[in-house]
Amino acid sequence: MNARGNFIRINKWLLPLSWLYGIGVKLRNMAFEMNLLKSRSFDIPVISVGNITVGGTGKTPHVEYLIELLKDHCKVAVLSRGYKRKSKGFVLADNDTPMKRIGDEPFQMKRKYPDITVAVDKKRCHGIDQLTELNKADVILLDDAFQHRYVQPGINILLVDYHRLIIDDCLLPAGRLREPLSAKDRADVVIVTKCPKDMKPMEYRVTNKMMQLYAYQSLYFTSLKYGSLRPMFGGQDKQNQGKRPLESIKADEHILLLTGIASPKQMIQDLKPYTTHLTPLTYSDHHQFKSKDIQHINNTFEQLPKPRLLITTEKDAARLYDVEGLSEEVKNNMYILPVTISFMLDQGEMFNKYIISYVRKNSRNSILDQRKDDHKSHNSDHSGNRTRTISFRNN
Repeated sequence: MNARGNFIRINKWLLPLSWLYGIGVKLRNMAFEMNLLKSRSFDIPVISVGNITVGGTGKTPHVEYLIELLKDHCKVAVLSRGYKRKSKGFVLADNDTPMKRIGDEPFQMKRKYPDITVAVDKKRCHGIDQLTELNKADVILLDDAFQHRYVQPGINILLVDYHRLIIDDCLLPAGRLREPLSAKDRADVVIVTKCPKDMKPMEYRVTNKMMQLYAYQSLYFTSLKYGSLRPMFGGQDKQNQGKRPLESIKADEHILLLTGIASPKQMIQDLKPYTTHLTPLTYSDHHQFKSKDIQHINNTFEQLPKPRLLITTEKDAARLYDVEGLSEEVKNNMYILPVTISFMLDQGEMFNKYIISYVRKNSRNSILDQRKDDHKSHNSDHSGNRTRTISFRNN
């Protein structure tokens, strides 16, 4: 198990630059607090999921958790800036929109949930206006928008990596914080992510105390949960029939773990119990694979003894589907490892109720709101008919 803070590296010689950077961030935040820069609220439920650190805290799995929770009961839209996309302005994705137009994470979510709305816009206020004008959403999930203060979300969720707690970190460039620790005060919900599954009760209490949250803030803990490996190529039938749980990895199988994500260390640690033959091949976050990278992947895989397989993430798969040059050997043995999250301490039901209650109270056109109105109507005319109710499953 990795100890808390084990992934943090402070470059002390850069601390003077961090001090200067902090002045700039503080002035920007003061401008919002003094209304020199304006934050807008909206008449539609808006839930923001983000962080204040450079690097991955598990935003996409947490956004997907919210999608799973709400998608069967209201029109869900995800709005992202579309990091590293090859387009500008507002783009509304459809099932044929290429990854380069919307970015890897929005592409992943649209491919995984084709019935929801996925859009990208650097200017989130403009994006929300577009979605509401097009009547595309009953609730909008803002991906990676904690620092986009031009939007005042109804619920502001801050994600904090257990292995890089913000209380142990410092501002860029010496550390990984994009804002000072006081920025956490804007959060309604703080989630400590990527927690070890064997966390001790004392660790929960210590973390809770050290985070120093206010009474209006809720603290949750989540851990990563891995699904069954599924073949990346070969169509839907092969992907469904070829699924295999991690436990099916044989002792003599050699694994090439291909990642282009911000924090692959946790995944490497999590896979080690399943194999003694793990070869990580890591690239930078959102890495765009070039021909030389593809050749390197082919060569590295070819050098592994048989039997062998290549495992990659859903996010990396979004950038690898359409690349050219992958060998047939790689394609035939390439698997995607889905990642989801699970709440610890039996907090999932409490979190679900909090989200559902907010969406129900603030929705105008959703099924939730219609059923709430139906309830009022049935009660008022004393028809004697049973009121329609809505049942949410716990994820």
